[in-house]
Amino acid sequence: MDHKHLQNFLVLAETLHFGRASERCFVSAPTLSRQIKQLEEEVGGALFYRDNRSVKLTAMGKAFVGYAKSTLSNWQHFKNECLDESAPLTGKLHLFCSVTATYSFVYELVSKFRAKHTEVELHLTTGDPAQSITRVQEDKTDIAVAVKPATLAENLSFQRLGRSPLRLIAPKVSCPVQQRLEEGAPVNELAFIVSEQGVLKTRFEAWAKKRQFVPTVYAYVAGHEALVSLVSLGFGLAVVPEVVLEQSPFKEKVSILPVEDLGHIDIGLVAQKRRVNESIVSAFWSCSEEIFGS
Repeated sequence: MDHKHLQNFLVLAETLHFGRASERCFVSAPTLSRQIKQLEEEVGGALFYRDNRSVKLTAMGKAFVGYAKSTLSNWQHFKNECLDESAPLTGKLHLFCSVTATYSFVYELVSKFRAKHTEVELHLTTGDPAQSITRVQEDKTDIAVAVKPATLAENLSFQRLGRSPLRLIAPKVSCPVQQRLEEGAPVNELAFIVSEQGVLKTRFEAWAKKRQFVPTVYAYVAGHEALVSLVSLGFGLAVVPEVVLEQSPFKEKVSILPVEDLGHIDIGLVAQKRRVNESIVSAFWSCSEEIFGS
């Protein structure tokens, strides 16, 4: 089977949309459709249910996802074993991170990697940092920038890029929240904006439990950047990493409350252990160590 077809199949299996998948694969939708049809002829059955409104994996398609991932992983392992170390690195690297990370950590790292490995095709996707580790575990990305959880899965490796204190922020704009604070109301009586998933949500809940209060949640949001935005509009308080606050265009519209028991988070690269020794992943890991240390 053509490895390129297998790669494109996995993209379609993730997006379940021929238009979006073809854009990511840099082929036309009809070309992608022909590639999928060819795979279906080779396996002897339909990999997708598709009509005018939706695309879904069949039972055979779901099973074929595992086969495709395993085949591509084995092929990469074989190429690594046969690699001519004097030759330049070639291939693709997929990196996932938050928008904030592109400013604070990734820019210098990607610049250094590109300068050293000019023939590697680098793909960068941004999104909610709470999804970073899941995307790595599901082979949707090679490396992700993630907040280190309290317990890291045994099949993952973590390379620290930095540490950020957590801050409790409040709105500066005149609003009921700000007025309650001026009146001396304790923070546990006010509403909070909370990350809908991930380490930051877990850390906030642990902090509230330690202070022995059940928080009133105004809204759950995806992504750390939205926390600062909603607080600046007066909707509530929020716990955010200082690195997110520093990069936010709304940082002057919020104030940091004097809370000393929030701790910090570690931010770094995450990859599957079995992938860290692959040539391209290893090269990116090495660039990280040169910039940020081990």
